[in-house]
Amino acid sequence: MVLSQKNGHFIVFEGLDGSGTTTQIKLLSRYLSSLDIVTHLTREPSDRPIGLLIRQALQKHFVLPSGKRLTPETIALLFAADRADHLAAEIEPRVARGEWVLSDRYLPSSLAYQGAECELSWVKSINKVARKADLTLFLDVSVATCVERIQHRSAEIEIFEHHDRLVLIKEKFEETLLAEKKKDIIRIDGSLSVEKVHQNIVDIIRQFF
Repeated sequence: MVLSQKNGHFIVFEGLDGSGTTTQIKLLSRYLSSLDIVTHLTREPSDRPIGLLIRQALQKHFVLPSGKRLTPETIALLFAADRADHLAAEIEPRVARGEWVLSDRYLPSSLAYQGAECELSWVKSINKVARKADLTLFLDVSVATCVERIQHRSAEIEIFEHHDRLVLIKEKFEETLLAEKKKDIIRIDGSLSVEKVHQNIVDIIRQFF
């Protein structure tokens, strides 16, 4: 099946920190562009004002006067606000123009990451405005592998990037996103080689669209 630029689509990559979402989303963008499909890469937290504030908080550069990090509820509200802004300013307009928008994380990450620290029903309620993705790809990688990859990165380790926290978040992904068993939510073995994971994603995209 040959993919073509007919309608806009919104595709989300999900997984634990260190699962390879950033690498795979870039490879898919490059592949789609080779087919003359207009793609737009984005991420959450976004690169818009609220998203940049969240990144500072996750790296402990933006803290309370006491020196402690923002409360889990505050971070959850910031993510919801960033998502609403992200949708209105970046995602929805581009999909409407016929572009394929690829996002590195979206609502499922809030349900897993913020849902691990806050009441899950409340996290869902503050994200009511978030539209569903057309397709969500979950890169399934063990916590041990993710921790090993994180430790070999040059980037600063964020507040969620620790073994015990990742175990809890993995459980939340299983409880929320992966428990739905829907055709537009697909689990992918992310422990394979980069090339093999990419090929599997391309095969899924061809079949799905």
